[in-house]
Amino acid sequence: MSEENQTEAPAVAAPADPFGDRLRAVSGVSHVMLERDERIIAVDRKSLATVMRILRDDPNFAFEQCMDVCGVDWPERAERFDVVYNLLSVTRNDRLRVIVTTDEATPVPSVSEIWSGVTWWEREVFDLFGVSFDGLVDHRRILTDNGFEGHPLRKDFPLTGHVELRYDEEQKRVVYDRVALTQEFRNFDFLSPWEAMNTLPGDEKAVGGGSGS
Repeated sequence: MSEENQTEAPAVAAPADPFGDRLRAVSGVSHVMLERDERIIAVDRKSLATVMRILRDDPNFAFEQCMDVCGVDWPERAERFDVVYNLLSVTRNDRLRVIVTTDEATPVPSVSEIWSGVTWWEREVFDLFGVSFDGLVDHRRILTDNGFEGHPLRKDFPLTGHVELRYDEEQKRVVYDRVALTQEFRNFDFLSPWEAMNTLPGDEKAVGGGSGS
């Protein structure tokens, strides 16, 4: 077929997304995406409380309940923590995931005044990841002991912990001791283990490629 007779395929128009457009119009929402039929939005940290109040009170959204708050640690990033909020609209039978990012020092605005039950989950994120919340009235640990050192769900937290608990026969009470074999750090390889299959034969770095003596 000659080039003159070739015709380009018509461009496929993007599907209409009125609800996504309404989310994008909210000041403070920086990104909107749909992943596996689940709506996810990224929100500027300073605007979190304002955006959350709009998501709850605006009848176009009506996310009356915050079902869960959790953390994710990405140690290779400058703002290493994601704080993730899972919202539920009972009236519209819809769900929304809201994500903000922060570092080890910068607090995230608390939304406990918007959903009072969030206090427990913000305390959990503080306890396990060390993320603090501006406006949270109670920053006590909730899952670990008050004397616990560090935050156990950080990727660089040693597998053995820092201290161990034991019963001392001489003192007749439970005491804390330093862990003698503390793992100082961990290295993480985020690549798929199947990528090792692509290593050329004879490569010394190949898995099982070296010979034992």
